Amino acid sequence: MQSGRRVVIAFLCFGAAAFAAQDVAGVVEGTVSKVDGATKTIVIKTADGSEQALRFVKRTSVHGAKETAAVSKDAFHGLKEGSVVVAHYTANGSEKTAEEIDDVGKEGLKVTEGTVSRVDRGAKTIAIKTADGAEETYRLTDHAAKDAGKDIAHGAEKSERVTVYYTEEAGHKIAHFFKKTI
Repeated sequence: MQSGRRVVIAFLCFGAAAFAAQDVAGVVEGTVSKVDGATKTIVIKTADGSEQALRFVKRTSVHGAKETAAVSKDAFHGLKEGSVVVAHYTANGSEKTAEEIDDVGKEGLKVTEGTVSRVDRGAKTIAIKTADGAEETYRLTDHAAKDAGKDIAHGAEKSERVTVYYTEEAGHKIAHFFKKTI
């Protein structure tokens, strides 16, 4: 009976560890250096020169890329080599799957800079005070809400300078990505 419990406990521990390793989330920022339609992958080159390959799947969403009738049917939704992007991905072992890709280049998402005046993690909003003194409130996508916990520390929320990448949908500003500025 004792050895049976050990087997069950070992199985549960192994199963939990395997599950945790399957769904690791990450973010990569850089320039698309390769688009491969045959393998449905893109390669993103980061500022430090490293490259990360991400696989596109049916659920991969793309924001900010030029959307036309022709590219809306394209698996890469208008992303091409040279696009500056922020990609949110999950990993299963060494394979990374793109969940959301935000085109943050000059023709991509809209951009604003300012100082964080408040973050409401429950309501998934962030308010930014811009250089002209106006305060703008943005709804956070699920990925941006998770990133808010990483990039903006509790207690320092009201003093962080950030760049916000957003879209406008149904009269609301939707923040897809933001990062601290120096």
